[in-house]
Amino acid sequence: MIDRVLRQVRETGESVLGLPVRGRPPSGPDGDRMWSLSTFRLTDPADRRLGMCQAYVDITDGYRAEWRLELLTRAGAGIGVTPDVARTAQELADVLVPALGDVAWVALSEAVLDGDEPPKMSGPGQWNLRRTGVAPPDEGWPAGLPAAGALSPALPNHALLRRIGQGETVLLPDRDSVIAAAEGYSELAPLFVPERGHSAIAAPLFARGLVLGTVVAWRTRRPGPFDQEDADLLTEIASRAALGVDNARRYTREHRAAVALQQRLLPAATTDTPAAETVGFYVPAGGGAEIGGDWYDVIPLPSFRVALVAGDVMGHGLPATATATATATATATTGRLRTAVDTLAELELDPDELLTHLDDLVQQLQGEAPHQGGTVGASCLYAVYDPVTCQCTLASAGHPPPVVIRPDGNVESVEVSPGPLLGVGGMPFEATTFDLEPGSIIAVYTKGVIYRDDQDPDAGLRRLTDRLARSGGPVRNLDGVGHELLRSLGDAPARDDMALLLARTRAVAPEDTETWEFPADVSAVAAARKAAAGQLAARGLDELSFTTELVVSELVTNAVRYAGGPIGLRLIRGDVLVCEANDPSNTQPRLRRARWSDEGGRGLFLIAQLGLLDLSL
Repeated sequence: MIDRVLRQVRETGESVLGLPVRGRPPSGPDGDRMWSLSTFRLTDPADRRLGMCQAYVDITDGYRAEWRLELLTRAGAGIGVTPDVARTAQELADVLVPALGDVAWVALSEAVLDGDEPPKMSGPGQWNLRRTGVAPPDEGWPAGLPAAGALSPALPNHALLRRIGQGETVLLPDRDSVIAAAEGYSELAPLFVPERGHSAIAAPLFARGLVLGTVVAWRTRRPGPFDQEDADLLTEIASRAALGVDNARRYTREHRAAVALQQRLLPAATTDTPAAETVGFYVPAGGGAEIGGDWYDVIPLPSFRVALVAGDVMGHGLPATATATATATATATTGRLRTAVDTLAELELDPDELLTHLDDLVQQLQGEAPHQGGTVGASCLYAVYDPVTCQCTLASAGHPPPVVIRPDGNVESVEVSPGPLLGVGGMPFEATTFDLEPGSIIAVYTKGVIYRDDQDPDAGLRRLTDRLARSGGPVRNLDGVGHELLRSLGDAPARDDMALLLARTRAVAPEDTETWEFPADVSAVAAARKAAAGQLAARGLDELSFTTELVVSELVTNAVRYAGGPIGLRLIRGDVLVCEANDPSNTQPRLRRARWSDEGGRGLFLIAQLGLLDLSL
């Protein structure tokens, strides 16, 4: 290069000033030095060329200081940018090669990779390290050296390892020091010494007094050995990287706990009741990197009915920058709302009335939110399907409408009148009732299923309807329908988490249901008992007659005394015999403990003990 510069200056006459070049002087310090080269042409007053001149200035110290600063800046910007432990380890290895060494690896404790703290014991035999990040990767990695994913054997209580465990960086400047370090451990040398490795540095990833792992760099191709400045530089880089690894470790632990808690908040993936068979799916946002507030639920109700619920706590999920408090708050809010829906469903409220009560709860949570560092809002769809009437009644609080696949293959979105989001307050909710033939599939879901890159809910609903028309059908397995639908949404990680609940409806045969109506008169008790006994005898269920007559007697007597007429009585035969009475009262019946001197108050207790009747009548 120097000859080329000389020719260029000689021919053009334009001087070259301050050109950085690397070279080794014929005498003086070993190793290459950095020089600032200036080249210019010597001429006389008549501009006749007299010769050439080159001046060299040693800039090695300044160059190395600038290079160290640049490497530290790159390390600070490139290490720990994600909350993934393994990714952080690989980022550290990539920064070191080829800038500092020819080969580098980062080994982390197995516990750290799982999100836990490493062993507090300082002995290297307790580290249990797994090689996580390596550079150069793939074909560039030295043959015979354990690659990424390899688990280190139990490490001996070597003096160098003890120094690393105490937070010290170890420098092996030449081949002799490498040989001396490996003496007595020839069986381990191929695992840690690459071919042609002549100089090495090893530093601990040390955070909060614990060894999270180690980072090792080797020089194999470049002739110059590591020196103390290189060791100090690796110490500083490793110190910064250790914070990134520890932050990623803690995020992994918190994320794992949040995912486990959220999964516990969801019901069983599949249920099978006389009203419907159901399959639920939950897909977290970002391919699992974010925790959101979507949930679904299947709630068995009296008289073989079933409630289908889908809800979405407002927020796009909990990204990597979210704190543990934010994660816990969103997960706890989801849990409180689901518990509230379960409790309100037991009261057999109409869907619109249930959402009104749920709206009151969300407003209460909003009052607590400023003290918890956040805001609360949610959407919810609550639907009740009755297999006796084959009707579904639902109400929506700012939630997308369900989609129904009819037995004939026709697919349609249910026309609903959505109310405001939960927490708005002061606005009514409206219930919608529609027929749902046995064998129909109803899909309830959260907005992540229809909101894609275009952010157009109408287009997303049309896509969902079209894909259900192609994948759904009266004989298709629900699990297969759900998985095919989710696959059709694309391979890219979803921006919002998705909850999907599919239910295939069933019906109670008309001949398995009998209904009577009686006036609010004491004579109705005997008539009700006679009607129930006759129906059981006609069905060959005489063995249930005595118990059923007792239940009917207590129910109708309570209605006559406390509610008035007309009094309805219904027997439904499924996998169990359900006996229910209804009356004009809006008061929920409840058990109470009668004192020994009371002449009444034991009817519902007797019914509950017989185990034939759900008390929510």
